[in-house]
Amino acid sequence: MPRKVEPWIEPVVLEGKFVRLEPIKPAHGRELAKHAEEDIFKYHTSLRPREQSIAALKEYIAKHRGMEGRVTFAIVPRKTMKAVGTTSYMDIRANDRAVEIGTTWIGSEWQGTEVNPECKLLLLEHAFERLGAERVQLKTDGRNLQSQRAIEKLGAKKEGVLRRHMIMPDGFVRDTVMYSVIAEEWPRVKAGLLQRLSKFA
Repeated sequence: MPRKVEPWIEPVVLEGKFVRLEPIKPAHGRELAKHAEEDIFKYHTSLRPREQSIAALKEYIAKHRGMEGRVTFAIVPRKTMKAVGTTSYMDIRANDRAVEIGTTWIGSEWQGTEVNPECKLLLLEHAFERLGAERVQLKTDGRNLQSQRAIEKLGAKKEGVLRRHMIMPDGFVRDTVMYSVIAEEWPRVKAGLLQRLSKFA
């Protein structure tokens, strides 16, 4: 008899030392609007706020909450307990025990801090250790060298480039760089993230 795999990933609160990931809700709109600078979304697909306003962020949140195969979180640093960005589980494939981490953005003043590495630690730890994931993938625009460096620093393996993979809102046809972490690699990746985070203790 086939094993039951649904539901697999559901909205949960993920607690870290520096960051709390909360299932996104309309109340986060006001806080997120303060950090949703236009430049942050330069390489994002059409799933982005239409402008930096509370109304636009509430529309953005409603769109995320209404999408199947996606669980989106507000990124809440413990220093302020105010949302400063979002991140998602997406392309959820329960039967394959595979998921993608993506649509991540963080307000500029929080970039390069403990926030992003702990977000990735919480999401990867939940996927591999609680949900039994076999694969977690990440992808980014071929032009987005900052994102590629961050994913490689995380310890994910580059799998290749999907050429002319997506048409962006401005009409540009982008290449997509694919990365992944598989279950056997998770202990190594986790150790690296914990070491990075120890520097912020």
